[in-house]
Amino acid sequence: MIENQTIPVLYEAPIMLEKSHFSEIVCRELNINAPNINLTEWNKMLDRIRLCDKVVRIGLVGKYVKLHDAYLSVMEALQHAGYELGTKIKIKWIDSETLKPGNYEKLLSDCAGIIIPGGFGNRGIEGKILAARYARENNVPYLGLCLGMQVAVIEFARNVCGLQGANSREFDEKAEHLVIDFMPDQNDTIAKGGTMRLGSYPCKIVSGSIMEKCYQTNMIAERHRHRYEFNNQYREILTKNGMKISGTSPDGSIVETVEIPENDFFVGVQFHPEFKSRPNRAHPLFKGFIAAALKKTENVNDSL
Repeated sequence: MIENQTIPVLYEAPIMLEKSHFSEIVCRELNINAPNINLTEWNKMLDRIRLCDKVVRIGLVGKYVKLHDAYLSVMEALQHAGYELGTKIKIKWIDSETLKPGNYEKLLSDCAGIIIPGGFGNRGIEGKILAARYARENNVPYLGLCLGMQVAVIEFARNVCGLQGANSREFDEKAEHLVIDFMPDQNDTIAKGGTMRLGSYPCKIVSGSIMEKCYQTNMIAERHRHRYEFNNQYREILTKNGMKISGTSPDGSIVETVEIPENDFFVGVQFHPEFKSRPNRAHPLFKGFIAAALKKTENVNDSL
């Protein structure tokens, strides 16, 4: 008999099972010759979780927020970063459709950091663009994942570069400024699956960037799942106005990451770093994001 108890932290499950000699039984029944399990590192991680004594509120802006599991990987990656920084992550679930020009500042004002995960379709997009604007204008730590990077580019193009109506082909194919578009070798006649960039791709990081500070290296590989890209025709005007392209494909032809250097932490990435985060090894980008949000929280508390 192996007892499954209700536990306060999901990652305590392996310890609970081992109390009933779970791995020993599995190996015996499957005739597997394996060394005894060593859970020392796992137990140290659990100790860090129990000792978390700080709290930071992160606004997660999406259109599926009523179903939290839709963003499970992102949610767990945030928690992983918190574990390493001694911080409990309180997620404020924000439906992007509720963000309007007259209320978005109030709805986002209590967030020490804002994250916009991946997604698709135009429903709720304008709310996400408002969230990116709020983060940029108020120096609130921002992490945009896939679509989250794209809306940050759209927002910057509209409100900083003066490209009125800037958009993605995904949302408005007739927009005057398609700052997010198909790559040059893609077109509407290709079957949808054939236009997606899937799997792991390398990214070359620019020296002196937030990306380099987080990863501590200049070459990484991350997982992708998307169809549209940063439109290279707008590289010059966006960078001239202050957006930094901090990561590209090794040959420089594809923009992978963008930053706002004047902000403490404002990063958009075309990939999905949440898929590589682990409870005992937080993803460096999420760790950098939470560290910046924690610093903002402490600065606000000090000023009170």
